[in-house]
Amino acid sequence: MSDAATIAFYDREAPGYTLSGAQGPHRHLDAFLDTLTQGANILELGCGAGRDAARMIERGFFVDMTDASAGMANKARERTGQDVRLLRFDELAAQDAYDAVWAHASLHHQPLDGLADVLSRIFRAMRAGGGFFANYKLGDGDARDSLGRLYCFPSRQHLLDLYEDAGWHIEIAEDYRAGGFDKVQRDWIAITARKLG
Repeated sequence: MSDAATIAFYDREAPGYTLSGAQGPHRHLDAFLDTLTQGANILELGCGAGRDAARMIERGFFVDMTDASAGMANKARERTGQDVRLLRFDELAAQDAYDAVWAHASLHHQPLDGLADVLSRIFRAMRAGGGFFANYKLGDGDARDSLGRLYCFPSRQHLLDLYEDAGWHIEIAEDYRAGGFDKVQRDWIAITARKLG
C-alpha cells in the first residue's frame, strides 16, 4: 500500500478498526495456520490493529507484523506487545525468509499496475513450500470506495493470471460475498497459494 490518502484513512480510523476487530480472527486464519508447521515464521502484510497476529502468536507462531499505517502499527503493538514494522508492499526485499505470508484484506489496496511486482516480491521472500493467503475485492480496475480508500479491484481471471506469472501454485480460490468497513457488499476472492520447490 503506497497511496497517501488510503494510509491517512487508516491512521485516522485506527481506533475504530481496533474496536471492529474485537470479535476475533478472520474466518480463514485457523484453517491456514493448520497447514503450517508449529512455530513457523509468518510475515503479515497489513497487520491492521493486530487481530489476526494475536491469534497466530497465541497458537505458537512467530509473526513479523508489518503495516504501512503508523496508526495501525501502534494499535497492533498495543494489542500484541510485539514490534510492528512500517512497510509498504513495494518495499518488501526479503529473500527465502518466511514459511508463510498472511495478507488479509490488505493487498487489494495495492494499485493494480504494481500488483505483479508485489506478488513477485512475496514469492522471493517465501521459502520453498511456503503458503500464502490473501483476499481481494473484485471488480474492473483501480477505484476509490466511498471512504476514499484506493483499491485495485482486479477481475478474477486477471488476478489468477498475475499469481501464475509470479510463480505461485494456487491451491484454493474461494469466491464469496462480504461487506467491509464501508458496509458495502461486494464480490471477493480468497486465494491460498504455495511456492513449490
